[in-house]
Amino acid sequence: MKHFLKLLDCTTEEIYELLDLAATMKQYVKEGKEHHFLKGKTLGMIFEKSSTRTRISFETGMYQLGGHALFISARDSQIGRGAASPFRIPPACCPAIWTAL
Repeated sequence: MKHFLKLLDCTTEEIYELLDLAATMKQYVKEGKEHHFLKGKTLGMIFEKSSTRTRISFETGMYQLGGHALFISARDSQIGRGAASPFRIPPACCPAIWTAL
């Protein structure tokens, strides 16, 4: 599994691949083509503070790409009570995690 933490961790080839994929996705949207690049994938979104615009943007994006977004509030979960790191969630359950802590 590759972790995308910063652009400097990627090779030039990987950056070009990401840009090519983004261009393809943008073209599909422009042409009204249905696509499901993230079909069957789940993005866990962990928020410490409420962020309506960010949450809506990520949920909408995941829906448009065929995936699912799972909202996890630090206040309403074990994470907010000092439990184990959210990054210990098994990848099979939630292959991508985004945080706003």
